[in-house]
Amino acid sequence: MKKTKHRLGQIIQKLRRAEALSGQGKNIEEICRELGISDVTYYKWREEYGGMDLNQAKKLKKLKVENARLKRMIADLTLQEKILKDAVEGDF
Repeated sequence: MKKTKHRLGQIIQKLRRAEALSGQGKNIEEICRELGISDVTYYKWREEYGGMDLNQAKKLKKLKVENARLKRMIADLTLQEKILKDAVEGDF
């Protein structure tokens, strides 16, 4: 299957469509074929964005970016602290 990049709004729409199709009695294989995605992609999206609306998903994405930035800052500060501690102790 060709790999494509879906925008957040498209993902939310496809998940809603999948819920509607599921309510009509279609199985996951049929739903994924109709949506043009793999079943792995469907389950991954459902786990991450299931039950969210677009605003909630956007907030989640922003929080993930902010969390990654903060983790990098902590790693940098920890490394600086280690370097300074080694310099003070004389362990070169």
